[in-house]
Amino acid sequence: MLNESLLAGYRRDDTPNDDGAPAWKPPLPPAPAVSAGTDVEAMRDAILAKLAYALGKSPATARGRDWYAATALALRDRVVDACLASGAEAVPPKRVYYLSLEFLIGRLLSDMMGNLGLAATVKAALGQLGVDLDAVAEAEPDAALGNGGLGRLAACFMESMASLAIPAYGYGIRYDHGLFRQELHDGVQREVPESWLAEGNPWEFERPDVAYAISFGGDVGMTMGPDGAIRRVWRPAETVRAVAYDTPVIGWRAKHVNALRLWQARAAEPVDLALFNGGDHVGAVAARARAEAISRVLYPSDGTPAGQELRLRQEYFFTAASLQDLVARHVAERGDLRSLPDHAAIQLNDTHPAIAVPELMRLLVDEHGLSWEDAWHVTTHTLSYTNHTLMPEALETWPVELMERLLPRHMQIIYLINWMHLEQITKHRKIGAEELATLSLIDEEHGKRVRMGHLAFLGARRVNGVSALHTELMRTTVFKPLHLLDTDRIVNKTNGITFRRWLHNANPGLTALAVEAVGEGVLDDPTRLAGLAAFADDAGFQARFAAVRRERKEALTRVVRERTGIAVDPAALFDVQIKRIHEYKRQLLNILETVALYQAIKAEPGRDWPARVKLFAGKAAPSYHQAKLIIRLASDVAKRVNADPDVAGRLTVAFLPNYSVSLAEAMIPAADLSEQISTAGLEASGTGNMKLALNGALTIGTLDGANIEIRDHVGADNIFIFGLDAAGVERTKAEPGYAARAIAASPRLKAALDLIASGGFSPAEPGRFLPLVDELRHGDRFLLTADFDDYWRAQREVDAAWCRPRTWWRSAILNTARTAWFSSDRTMREYADDIWRVRVA
Repeated sequence: MLNESLLAGYRRDDTPNDDGAPAWKPPLPPAPAVSAGTDVEAMRDAILAKLAYALGKSPATARGRDWYAATALALRDRVVDACLASGAEAVPPKRVYYLSLEFLIGRLLSDMMGNLGLAATVKAALGQLGVDLDAVAEAEPDAALGNGGLGRLAACFMESMASLAIPAYGYGIRYDHGLFRQELHDGVQREVPESWLAEGNPWEFERPDVAYAISFGGDVGMTMGPDGAIRRVWRPAETVRAVAYDTPVIGWRAKHVNALRLWQARAAEPVDLALFNGGDHVGAVAARARAEAISRVLYPSDGTPAGQELRLRQEYFFTAASLQDLVARHVAERGDLRSLPDHAAIQLNDTHPAIAVPELMRLLVDEHGLSWEDAWHVTTHTLSYTNHTLMPEALETWPVELMERLLPRHMQIIYLINWMHLEQITKHRKIGAEELATLSLIDEEHGKRVRMGHLAFLGARRVNGVSALHTELMRTTVFKPLHLLDTDRIVNKTNGITFRRWLHNANPGLTALAVEAVGEGVLDDPTRLAGLAAFADDAGFQARFAAVRRERKEALTRVVRERTGIAVDPAALFDVQIKRIHEYKRQLLNILETVALYQAIKAEPGRDWPARVKLFAGKAAPSYHQAKLIIRLASDVAKRVNADPDVAGRLTVAFLPNYSVSLAEAMIPAADLSEQISTAGLEASGTGNMKLALNGALTIGTLDGANIEIRDHVGADNIFIFGLDAAGVERTKAEPGYAARAIAASPRLKAALDLIASGGFSPAEPGRFLPLVDELRHGDRFLLTADFDDYWRAQREVDAAWCRPRTWWRSAILNTARTAWFSSDRTMREYADDIWRVRVA
């Protein structure tokens, strides 16, 4: 018999247990104020309790990683308290579901402490225990669940949605190994698995009860329903389980808590016992290995057919699990799926989750019995799509053969969507076969491939670009045929960054200076940074601004020495290019200018050259050989330049390995010059440009992506613009032989190329860099040769400005003061109003 006295304070749940007995749940705690229990002693005791009872360690035996985990768990409890206090479990009128293959969240400890307002409390609590907070923070692994801007943007958006109290789920994959750890051996990139989960993740909650079956392969049959209608039935050959792991995302001042739900792939059966007992111990777990490979590694190489298939399996896996999850939630809360657009907004971050269009149609039609017309209305009024690239080769396409084999039902749905799409067009106007081919979801010219960008466009209520230039080019280039069919669908939403991470946490000295100058309100309202403009000409404020920068530069010099062994002068101009290595981002242009500058200093050693430190960081895709060669060239240039006594103290070059969010947090506040030099018309937006400008770095860049809007906000006098604009790029590309003419017209460029080609930086292997030089001499599709001389001119303008400190620091202060518009809070408000139609609290 149940002892009722044991249930004192508990509450009865009318839903019985499996054995029919009434279920009892612990009493709901009173909703605590966010500040409750936040004093130093309570935090100290909480950390000690986690250390003992969650980790089984004592202070005497605890390692740095143990102190980190205990601190994280203690803070996670406060996040749960904040979640309960904010009523986050209530059913909101509408939720946002953000689907992204990448969430580059990095380390979370500083975010959690900052947004809970507990940084000082945690520091003091650990101090009482003789533990240094900085050392604890360093013990946290970098969650490298992304490759660059796309994943970092998704992380910024999640934090801003929580800060604005927009109810949201982020959906992605819980990769066992995020983007590879980059090691450099004599300048050669080696990829090593990034084992961020090796000792667990204290921030997350495993949800074994939230799991969905994800199907692959097989065939499609037909059956007749009770109403006499013929229905398609997918009979898959393989099923994988998607298990949810939730990481809380807390907003500023603990206003609201959302969840980042990441899916882990597991086999339907962990082991085939018949095979195991028969002696085939390896074969018995082969199905498990195949299933779990889906969430094993971010961006496996797609250089082989097997790699391509794994990429598609990953994309469908997380998209299908996410849609099943949100559909189940809607049915439980609202019932009728026809009302899904009223209560859910699904954002597809790039084409990776574009398979959501046929998958949502399949769920609605095949699983829930909606008519095709109703399902299409729901789909096209719930989904929206963000495009991140204008390069046709970067817009995903999948071979029809692979789609038919892996996702046969989806291919049927895609064919039907395409037929109805083309039928609707031809019904209203006469159209030629060539134009019809550009509108089709199936590209017939390259071996029959499904155009995922087209599919996302047709299935979306809104399609957005991520900068004003990018959006306009979407309308006139890659999506022009579709845009002309519906001129209202494409809208612009310029990217933004979260100031909590990229100013408050990354640059506390500058944050404190801003608070002192314009008041604490700047912590809540980034637009108040504009008040710093009044101090731009104040010599005293300039000196303090420069002192903050010097402190961050000295910290970075230690990082550079630790990672590369290279000593750099913190008094020098720090010229920084940090981004994924790609030919269109033109790290090679920066290296060419470095070589030319090296030659110029050698030729005029008596000239008063301002000291400059060139810093590079970024990863190259494993199969991207040209990008890897660019890294090696940068490393070889650094080796020769840094060893040459003729340029000592004037030019230093370093390539920092294993670029990550935490490395960015060290480099961005220390940068004086921000390199944003992509070929005009190819960078969709950029967000590193915003982070660097916010921290007072001056931009040298082309009129590409958000550089244009940065120029418009900070003022043309406070940025260094060079090179062809997007229209000029297209005109130049149309001129045969432009590269050869540009090289012939530039003795400086020719000399730099000749030195590289002759083995000047690789004497043991003179032809090492000929592939790079030959591409520039005979092709140069990214127009480095056309822009080189103007880039050199702009760099010498940088030299002149750096030699006028009052002018430089005035511009630096104005950059910080005038970049408030680039807050991701502003971007999220625009999405909420124009795309998602959700209310911002």
